Amino acid sequence: MYQAKHRFARISARKVRPLADLVRGKFVDEALNILRYQPHRGARLLEQVIKSAAANAQDPDQNEGQTANLRDLFISDARIDGGPMFKRIQPRARGTAYGIKKRFAHISVTLEEI
Repeated sequence: MYQAKHRFARISARKVRPLADLVRGKFVDEALNILRYQPHRGARLLEQVIKSAAANAQDPDQNEGQTANLRDLFISDARIDGGPMFKRIQPRARGTAYGIKKRFAHISVTLEEI
């Protein structure tokens, strides 16, 4: 089991979750091909996390001297959790205020071997 996380990603979790649903359960190379042709900014972030998890799988220092074959790795878990929010206030008409929530996300990917 190999993991990678991108915590405090400056994007709403709601925008990245459909992309995670696309690649969950797929092989790593297939998932990267799917994300490469998606026009969303969240696809770039998720792609980076998957590449990082694949690099962790190939690092012998982290895996008791063994490396994993990339063709045998699949995405067993891709979670997009909500993070903290910056809260701002936008002035509106007649002295009222409108709250703005600038959201963050925690992107975590787990790879496993077949």
